[in-house]
Amino acid sequence: METQSNLGAAHRRRIGAMLMAGASLAALAIAGPSHAQTASADETSAASLDEIVVTARRRDERLQDVPAAVTAFSSATLQNMQATTVGDLQGSAPNLTIHQGDASNAVVYVRGVGQIDSLAFADPGVGVYVDDVYLGRAQGAFLDVYDVDRIEVLRGPQGTLYGRNTIGGAVKFVSKPLTSDFAGAFEATVGDYDRRELKGSIGGALVQDKLLAKAAFSYSGRDGYSTNAFDGRSDGDKNLLAGRMAFEYRASEDFSLRLNIDGSRDRPDTSRTPARATAVFGVPASLDRPFDVNASFNDLNDLSTAGVSLVADWALSDKVALKSITAYRQMSYDSNLDLDATTQNIFGVYVREDQDQVSQELQLNYTGDRLTAVGGLFYFKEHDETFSGLLGPAIGLVTGSLNDQHNESWAAYGQGSYSLTDQLSVTAGVRYTHEKKDFFRTQKFFDAAVVNKLPVPYSQGPFATSIDTSDKWSSVSPRLGVDYKATENVLAYASVSRGFKSGGFDGRANDAAGARPYDPETLWAYEAGLKTTLMDRRLTANVAVFWNDYKDLQLSSFTADANGGFSALFTNAGAATMRGVELELVARPIRPLTLNFVLGYLDGEYDEYIGPGGADISDQRELVNAPKWDGKVGATYVFDLADGATFTVGADAAFRSKTYPTVSSSEILAQKGYVAVDAFARWQDAEDKWFVQAGVKNLTDKRYIEQGFDLSSSLGYQLAYFGAPRTVSATIGVAF
Repeated sequence: METQSNLGAAHRRRIGAMLMAGASLAALAIAGPSHAQTASADETSAASLDEIVVTARRRDERLQDVPAAVTAFSSATLQNMQATTVGDLQGSAPNLTIHQGDASNAVVYVRGVGQIDSLAFADPGVGVYVDDVYLGRAQGAFLDVYDVDRIEVLRGPQGTLYGRNTIGGAVKFVSKPLTSDFAGAFEATVGDYDRRELKGSIGGALVQDKLLAKAAFSYSGRDGYSTNAFDGRSDGDKNLLAGRMAFEYRASEDFSLRLNIDGSRDRPDTSRTPARATAVFGVPASLDRPFDVNASFNDLNDLSTAGVSLVADWALSDKVALKSITAYRQMSYDSNLDLDATTQNIFGVYVREDQDQVSQELQLNYTGDRLTAVGGLFYFKEHDETFSGLLGPAIGLVTGSLNDQHNESWAAYGQGSYSLTDQLSVTAGVRYTHEKKDFFRTQKFFDAAVVNKLPVPYSQGPFATSIDTSDKWSSVSPRLGVDYKATENVLAYASVSRGFKSGGFDGRANDAAGARPYDPETLWAYEAGLKTTLMDRRLTANVAVFWNDYKDLQLSSFTADANGGFSALFTNAGAATMRGVELELVARPIRPLTLNFVLGYLDGEYDEYIGPGGADISDQRELVNAPKWDGKVGATYVFDLADGATFTVGADAAFRSKTYPTVSSSEILAQKGYVAVDAFARWQDAEDKWFVQAGVKNLTDKRYIEQGFDLSSSLGYQLAYFGAPRTVSATIGVAF
């Protein structure tokens, strides 16, 4: 059981420092607007930047009015980014790492906080939400972008407002709203690697002003970026069909019900095989040609998701609103992963996973003259059953294990902001969380001479491992903040908050001792920021500084056991500190030209890392997915054509400094700093009905490592997963 302690002297000093920083930023802000340029009303209207409304604090607000570090991407921005998956957000929000992992899982890190392990016992450190519904597993959370109104990236702990496991932050998908007007949109894309995509949506009123409906779908297919020398086929292809339906019943002006139904099914021919970063049992390394692979165990990678939610909105008065979100989701993932990257049957991993979850949330919102507040109750129940193992007959290693885990989480939360004056407001919030996990695991070892293919003969014992255990944790997570509105377009703020992620059990444990529960993660986050809209709304400049005090990090590592064989550990490594600065600029100096600049600086280090044998190895380790510098520089220019149509061109360059993708801090797998360039051109007709777009991503064909496996301590080799090479595409779309 973990409970909150009183704020110590160190916390008070950091709070004071953040408040001082906020006051300094406010002082700069007051002086800043005096340099704003003047313009006529027509010029200002034509060149001013579009406003984005977000729901980061569970109510509609202008992005620039939210006293927190939030980046929002509108549907138009996502189109200019050529975003097809959530991974395309990387580089466009400071201190954000997001890519697909080795097992079709979403790897999301914010300010150095996240989770790299793909197995079900390891909870994510950054929550992913679709229409306010939390996705419990990393599989199924690497979402395709379709039917999206906007995506919000919230940096820092979000516990006083959001479901669970938001110790690092949250990524929110918000679907396009339903409307009474009949409308639709369709687009088709073709590209290299036999890329073909088709997306569409259609909706309107079934009963005018009473019953609305919308349907959307997406098909995305392509060949793999790699070629498998073993069979001559492509490796890591995609074959995804996804759909969403929504119905909204507007019983009155005060009450509405919305039913959301979604599903997806990815049925590629192969899983994704890594490159050999070192020689593997005599087979040479292939880092110089990462998309030439060898794999004999890559023939399965099926992922299916389905979900339904019912959202009720009830305006109890002009100041009080009640919202209920009831949801059910399920996920199925079956995969064969070749983790020796050879044809020698050394180290194949098979996974058969089924997960389902139920969640219920009640929110009560109050909007008064000086006080705005939200409070709620949250319940989450999850069952995950995973059958997995290693298939390596060449080295006499065949295993089968069954992990059966039940998770339950209850929480009560509340947050309120009170305006002391027309300019100065204070915010306070708190969350109480209680989580319980039941964990059951059995495991068998097989004679590789007898068993050399799936399915392994797994039945009722005898089992080499038999674990049946449970535990529970609770936490109080507060938030305090102050913000000062220097002018209508200048906001300074400072805050301190506590994040929490529950403990659990090592899903790879070989005995009861190894399955002792690991502790929850906790994080104290201190942040100060400044949000400004200057130059007659032609420039937004947002800056944030932060300090994270991170305890009991849950880390996965691969090492050797007492006999020199393969062993995997999932433990609380120790503590870390992250300090950083974030800058986001959007400028429109003249109406046709929009400039973007994003910069993230992260100074992170382990204060303590207890490695195998109990030794502190913090001076030998670097934080995972925490580059010191990252960001993007971009521009778009709109040409007005004689017939009223427009022609838009744009380009951007995303940059990242040296990044360690593995817990081992392997220098072989570390990705040196690099720059990736994207560009596009789009014609749009005068009525904004038809468009044609051509684009290229990773223009310079940069080779860069996203994910890695360091098995050097046991099996003696290392593997690297690379990001996509240069790709080109052409899209045609119509809206009505």
